[in-house]
Amino acid sequence: MSGFTVEKMRRDADAIFRAAVSAVDAELCMRRFVSLDGQTLLVGEESYDLAAFERVLVVGTGKASPRMGVALEDILGDHVAAGLINTKYGHAEPLTRIRTAECGHPVPDQAGVAGTDEILDLLDDTSDQDLVICLISGGGSALMPAPSEGISLEEKQETTRLLLGCGANIVEL
Repeated sequence: MSGFTVEKMRRDADAIFRAAVSAVDAELCMRRFVSLDGQTLLVGEESYDLAAFERVLVVGTGKASPRMGVALEDILGDHVAAGLINTKYGHAEPLTRIRTAECGHPVPDQAGVAGTDEILDLLDDTSDQDLVICLISGGGSALMPAPSEGISLEEKQETTRLLLGCGANIVEL
């Protein structure tokens, strides 16, 4: 086993770990798949002529949505008219055009309901002349709560707590 020391294995494991984390970084992923060529927004294989829209709005939810928002604001700049994303407490990033509402996760809270209501209000005011970009990442089911009529937030919270207490996974939640 010449050349294989515990220290070298630790360095290699650390390098592998850091490469894996970097590969899934939300901001870096956005920058790999979203770009602006003049007035044309390129998203993967799709393209959108920004001159054809009156406004670009950004909405979203999830723990990584603020990192996605950082990249999107940098790419689109003044093209972003407004936006709102719900994220977990402590996950906000400095954004200038997209507002962030910090909310409860994994148990939804009133801040999540309020942020969701604001997102829905923003979307209610859209037309065919608006381009809406939606950023979604993990945690969205708790961070964008909109309990159905007849179900209170408290009931949704209690159900979530009970499921978590029983070991329910994200699919079961």
